[in-house]
Amino acid sequence: MEMAYRDRWKAEIAEMRRVLTGLAMKEERKWGSPTYTVDGKNIVIMQGFKEYFGLGFFQGALLKDTKKVLVQLGQVQAGRVMKFTSAKEVKASAATIKRYVREAIAVEKAGLRMERKKTSDFLVPDELTKRFRSDPRFKRAFDALTPGRQRSYLYHFATAKQSATRAARIEKAMPAIFEGRGFLERR
Repeated sequence: MEMAYRDRWKAEIAEMRRVLTGLAMKEERKWGSPTYTVDGKNIVIMQGFKEYFGLGFFQGALLKDTKKVLVQLGQVQAGRVMKFTSAKEVKASAATIKRYVREAIAVEKAGLRMERKKTSDFLVPDELTKRFRSDPRFKRAFDALTPGRQRSYLYHFATAKQSATRAARIEKAMPAIFEGRGFLERR
């Protein structure tokens, strides 16, 4: 597996490597991307996307983020990303990057972790509750899913703004739920 858009972000990768040099981390290749670790624990990962180059912090939610440069992508709980669009921008942000990485290393060495959300913390939309009441077999199939799969579906259903959309999402997901598949799993 190779880092996505690697060729597009070559200059940014090289500049980020220069910035990260000397920060007492080991560079490894994980998930096809340069990943920096301390004592075998993941600290940051370089990620290439279509529109931007990112430095992902595995425990970014625990950082102070005084500059407000960390972004949460999707429904990830702990991870945060610092986005860049040029090597010049990476170079200009070198001091901030180093400060954030040092803090991330300290967080990792202290053993701090985000408290994971439990399935019970997620909103169960009324449309789903009604569907469970009318179809006990569907309720059993949903309950048989792993907690992570349940959370993924609950998040997907609850983010719809309109009741009709929530109901449509539930209907569309039913075959996969009966098969025991998660929201993002393909056949």
